[in-house]
Amino acid sequence: MANDLLKSYSFRREREQDWRALEAMVAKTDTGGLKALSADEVMRLPGLYRATISSLSVARSISLDRNVVQFLEGLAVRAYFCVYGTRTGLMEALSAFFGVGFPQAVRDARRSIAVSGFVFALGIFAGFQMTAGNEDWFYTFVGTDMAGGRDPSASTDFLRAVLFDEPDSLESLNLFASFLFSNNARVGMLCFALGFAFGVPVLLLLINNGLMLGAFLALYHGRGLLGDLSGWLLIHGVTELLAVVLCGGAGMLLGQALAFPGRHTRMANLAIQGRLAARIVLGAVAMFFLAALLEGFGRQLINDTGTRALVAGTTAVLWAFYFIRVGRRRRHGDDR
Repeated sequence: MANDLLKSYSFRREREQDWRALEAMVAKTDTGGLKALSADEVMRLPGLYRATISSLSVARSISLDRNVVQFLEGLAVRAYFCVYGTRTGLMEALSAFFGVGFPQAVRDARRSIAVSGFVFALGIFAGFQMTAGNEDWFYTFVGTDMAGGRDPSASTDFLRAVLFDEPDSLESLNLFASFLFSNNARVGMLCFALGFAFGVPVLLLLINNGLMLGAFLALYHGRGLLGDLSGWLLIHGVTELLAVVLCGGAGMLLGQALAFPGRHTRMANLAIQGRLAARIVLGAVAMFFLAALLEGFGRQLINDTGTRALVAGTTAVLWAFYFIRVGRRRRHGDDR
């Protein structure tokens, strides 16, 4: 008898934390539905349910304490309807992702994202300094297709005309802006995809993209147009370049998971970090879409550098608030 009690106590002690976590989630859905759960809790729910079913099966097979078996039976039935009986609508899922999942994922990956941003900024600085010292470096960092005539051989009047949508340069401007967007979106996706190569290609891509941007800044700086170029770029670039940095951070998460697996196996750690990285990249895709809207409308409708700078500053403040504050209160409340 004493041996059975010891066996029951040991079994419950090892697994009770997961049972209580599942019970707390089920209680939340009883009153508020699935939307009452945080994004992380929704992701954990199926795993905790399966673990509880497994515990119930073991408890029955070795004839543990009847109270434990009855508790697990009741919990399994209630959790079943949470997992299989509740469906989340599209708008509810989007609200949960952008209201909690995406900003929380960015906060969780802040170290990798900070490294990504630092490497990108380092590339911009190097490209600027090298091109400012010798304009021939511009041709090394910027391809002919990307430059589209905006190179050291272009006149200052031509470079200025490109920025302010003068009729002769409007079509050229559209092509240039489209090329910028497609290039940054491609770089962002490549940063994520190439993270599997231990993150090294991610660093190279970020540096290369930074060198290109730095070369353009140096070219316009030499003609006294740096402020005008910055306003033109940042009206959509705050969102677009931030998305690139986020994708770089996501790629570095994958590289870190493979290079430094810690207490997990490499594949297990890759699965854990991959879920976090995937949420960041999905959010970054939405940011690229928003950047395209700002690029398509903001550039055409706003021709004043001061107003462009105001729009850029506003988007920077809004993104900072979003990633620092949005979803934090709900997440903390759910953890209590």
